[in-house]
Amino acid sequence: MLVATVLGFGGYALLLPVVPLWASGAGELAAGATTGALMLTTILTQLAVPWLVARWGYRPVLATGLFLLGAPTPLLALSSALVPVVAVSAARGVGFGLLTVVGSALVAELVAPAEHGRAAARYGVAIGVPQLVLLPAGVAVVDVTGFTGVFVAAGVAPLLGLVALPWLRVPDHAARGTGAPERRLAGGEAATRGPGTGDPGAREPRLAGRGTATRGRRNGDSGAGKWRLAGRGAAAPLVAMLACSVAQGGLVTFLPLAVPGAAGLVAAALLVTAAGALVGRTVAGRLVDRHGLGGRLLRPGVGLAAVGMAVEVLALGGSGPLLVVGAGIVGLGFGLVQNDALTTLFAASGPTGYGSASAAWNIAYDAGTGIGAVGLGGVADPFGFRAAFGLSAAVLLVVGAAPVRTTRPRWPGR
Repeated sequence: MLVATVLGFGGYALLLPVVPLWASGAGELAAGATTGALMLTTILTQLAVPWLVARWGYRPVLATGLFLLGAPTPLLALSSALVPVVAVSAARGVGFGLLTVVGSALVAELVAPAEHGRAAARYGVAIGVPQLVLLPAGVAVVDVTGFTGVFVAAGVAPLLGLVALPWLRVPDHAARGTGAPERRLAGGEAATRGPGTGDPGAREPRLAGRGTATRGRRNGDSGAGKWRLAGRGAAAPLVAMLACSVAQGGLVTFLPLAVPGAAGLVAAALLVTAAGALVGRTVAGRLVDRHGLGGRLLRPGVGLAAVGMAVEVLALGGSGPLLVVGAGIVGLGFGLVQNDALTTLFAASGPTGYGSASAAWNIAYDAGTGIGAVGLGGVADPFGFRAAFGLSAAVLLVVGAAPVRTTRPRWPGR
């Protein structure tokens, strides 16, 4: 499962900044539309995956996801025109949506409940490492092999993941597709389940960034697919997630275009963005789990992201080191927000709404990435990248300054 995850997310991460660069001849808005199409079909697919798994089972759906994420990718080399690039991106988004949801469910299916925390941590690494390495590598490798070589590599990686599937130990009920709705598939990149009825005193599993969600199943809970988020408690983390994801989505999409001819600098900036997010998620997980700071890290995280985007505006005036520093600050702030938003959403939803909380969190993440690519591209096209990044910083400042009311997690025994 982890092998298939690394290879699938490798194909995704390698192209995230490269495809907009490939389509940039049609303008910044068109370049952003490629990421927007990818995220739109990802979100729509995530909503349908629980039904698909219930009907067909995990292995066929996962195989289809890896195939759709990889097989169409080399077709990008045939044309840089907007329509074919968007079409391929949309097809890849369907595959990515299938991969993410099935992967999250299998984290809980393949190990005993007592091991869910460690399994989720390993799954988070399997998701994070490809993004840490390949987000910056894609832009740098284009200068060496050209776009075609990158497209072929990004297409082959998910297809290689298919080789691991015969060794995937899918439980019998999961292989038949039975019971999937009760297992609370929820459109998330990773999920673990809370303690069951036989473990009433255990803590909820630790949460560790994108790719980590918690699914509850207590006292016969079978509320999969029902949206049960408490409005006031859910609004703040979702808005924070959306605003930070817009900033990062715009940064990843447009840095290669904003600093042309500086592939090494852009690669370094993308590397520290991903590294900053990993650090932020790790720090937030410790602060929430050990010190009870759930719900209190949203404002600092959003504030850091705003500062990072403001630094990027200054850096576009010609300072290479500032460009890297700003990107790292954005990643660090978003990492804090990701974990804190997740724990706060679960507290707001309660055990019967963990599935809807996971779906909402992931949709905010992916929707923000798409909006950042399309919306900031629409600003950059007539006004330039400094205006686009500056607008994102202003939005983050407004979100960070707004009064919030959240439901903070309170674990048993605390």
